[in-house]
Formats: sequence, structure tokens, C-alpha cells
Amino acid sequence: MTRVGFYVVQAAGEAQRLRVAARLADKAFQRGHRVYINAASEDQARELDELLWSFRPASFLPHALNGEADSELVAIGWGQEPRGHDDLLVNLQLEIPPFFSRFHRVAEVVTQDERSLEALRRSWRFYRERGYQLEKHDL
Repeated sequence: MTRVGFYVVQAAGEAQRLRVAARLADKAFQRGHRVYINAASEDQARELDELLWSFRPASFLPHALNGEADSELVAIGWGQEPRGHDDLLVNLQLEIPPFFSRFHRVAEVVTQDERSLEALRRSWRFYRERGYQLEKHDL
């Protein structure tokens, strides 16, 4: 069954969500996992694509937008069906994507803005009511 982790950032803002997603993807990749990052929009996906090239100068994180060449290890999408990915889903949308249960792990990024908090409280209840194993990580 899918394990769901909520990564709680003690700051607000979209930039924080992207930095946490980049850190989670990098850490998972370094441990041999394949990652699908589900961005909130195409614009956010492209912003994250740029961030992953530069967020940590000492590391390299091979990635691409979903469906492009080189997206087999780390792919960034914005709601499309993740092709060939079922290991780790980093969800940046404020809704639970319909394909979440195909993944072994789901990471939900929580920032301290009202819209994010409200949406992710609903997500916590959704997962809990269906019996998913939940974890909370304070960052």
C-alpha cells in the first residue's frame, strides 16, 4: 500500500514548495529512486525544471518534463498520466491526483499559507480515512 509523507515547511510561498520538491527529488534520486513531480501547472513545471539544474551546484539531477527524453529517472508533469513511474510521487498540486495509488510513496509539500494548509488538511483526512500509512516531517 502507498505510504504518504507530509513535508511541513515553516514558511509560506510557492518558492518554498519548489525548493522542498527539489530537495526531496535529489535525496530520492541519490538513494536510487525514480521520481515523478506533479506540478500545479505547466508554468510551475518549467520553473521547477530550471531550478533543478541550479539549486545545488555540487550535484547533478538528471530530469526532464514528462514525456521528453531523459524523463525516465526524474520527470516533471502537471497532471498528465506519469509514464513508467510508480516509485515516488512528489505532489505539488493542492488536490490529490487520480494516479497517486500506483506509487509506492507520495510526498505532499505543506507550506504555511492558508490555501495550502486547508487543501492539505483535506488530503490528510482523505488518506487517513482510506487507511494509508501517514507520516509527518517537519522541515
